[in-house]
Amino acid sequence: MAHGYVDNKPTLLARLSRAEGQVRGIARMIDEDVYCIDVLTQVSAATKALESVALALLEDHLAHCVAQATAEGGPVAEEKLREANAAIARLVRS
Repeated sequence: MAHGYVDNKPTLLARLSRAEGQVRGIARMIDEDVYCIDVLTQVSAATKALESVALALLEDHLAHCVAQATAEGGPVAEEKLREANAAIARLVRS
């Protein structure tokens, strides 16, 4: 069974590569003693980039994995819904 994000995999990987570059840039800024607020601005941008990936993954999971399990019903559907609720709760808390 393919994961729900399989169709968006190239886009997700590109977003993650950009976020990775941002994090490396933040490390370089700290190493170079850049002003605190400028570093925090970049941390915020990297955080938003990762949140974007998380939301895209969640959307794909709901549209694919949860929808398919719900159509089939039973305990698998209940488990997928519990997983989705837990994932949403983690995203909201972070």
